[in-house]
Amino acid sequence: MADRFAFQISATDGAARTGVIAMQRGEIRTPAFMPVGTAATVKAMRPAEVRATGADIILGNTYHLMLRPTAERMARLGGLHKFMGWDRPILTDSGGYQVMSLSALTKQSEEGVAFKSHLDGSRHMLSPERSMEIQRLLGSDIVMAFDECPPSGVDRKRAEASMERSMRWAARSRAGFDAGEEHAARSALFGIQQGSLDEKLRARSAAALTGIGFDGYAIGGLAVGGGQEAMFGVLDYAPGQLPADKPRYLMGVGKPDDLVGAVARGVDMFDCVLPTRSGRNGQAFTRDGPINIRNAKFAEDQAPLDADCHCPVCTTWSRAYLHHLVRSGEMLGAMLMTQHNLHYYQDLMQGMRDAIAAGTFAAFQQGFEARYRR
Repeated sequence: MADRFAFQISATDGAARTGVIAMQRGEIRTPAFMPVGTAATVKAMRPAEVRATGADIILGNTYHLMLRPTAERMARLGGLHKFMGWDRPILTDSGGYQVMSLSALTKQSEEGVAFKSHLDGSRHMLSPERSMEIQRLLGSDIVMAFDECPPSGVDRKRAEASMERSMRWAARSRAGFDAGEEHAARSALFGIQQGSLDEKLRARSAAALTGIGFDGYAIGGLAVGGGQEAMFGVLDYAPGQLPADKPRYLMGVGKPDDLVGAVARGVDMFDCVLPTRSGRNGQAFTRDGPINIRNAKFAEDQAPLDADCHCPVCTTWSRAYLHHLVRSGEMLGAMLMTQHNLHYYQDLMQGMRDAIAAGTFAAFQQGFEARYRR
């Protein structure tokens, strides 16, 4: 059986890295993209189909699962892996972002966040300790520390106060995680760097997290509306502020060109709802850029979504058929579009891993950008 958690970098090319995270439920090849399974499902996909796209790990959502079906029920039913039929690693977020973005009447304090459920108005408290408990009940493989994620562009005073509270919560998350000895013996805990767009605040956050000690480190607060230019500006320094021998995870990002630019700056892990949400809404990602399959020009287009894609969708059905399904509101349309998008994302990650290993990442990036953005 593999160790609890080990990260090995096998090759670098500039700041870009490729390697493997080894955990008891399997290996995670990096750079890695994690499909989002918010409510114990990657929408429109069966677990075996998600795995067939090349995904080594998926993400579950603490906030949604604590409300429905509840973490306690999940534990009684054998945990999240058994419940949804996914036997490989699962990373769960802390719930902090969703509490602050989805819930009504939130009240933040040093203890945590009191909120009303967006489902039924019931009242709850989510604290670092409760977040660790929920993720332990779910049986998460990679647990995220509880943090506060302010909107992008807040003033420095607000960003500093939020970052400092997040670091206090990170220490409490560490203690709460360690208290669950059986779960801690087979899972990992990641800290989350905050500090908005301020380099000095990010450095202070990184120093605090490193002092506490985590298995991996996330870069938070860059998927909340700041735009790609601002995000890349932070990524020009933020990964280098974090330990080089630990995985670096950019939370909630993003578009294909975001991923390539972030890998070039030293990021190892990503998650985003974009490929699944876009698929359900009729948008396909291709090597020549995104397309809206609803457009009338595809009504008689017999080409595949992406001529260079070898996924089951592109090798079987035409743009015309997918156009018909999506315009007709057929469930199969959302399923096939999502399946293609997840294949595309995993193909992109594999392409980057191969290029880094071969020492040709700069050429890969240049070729990707020239074709994707034309």
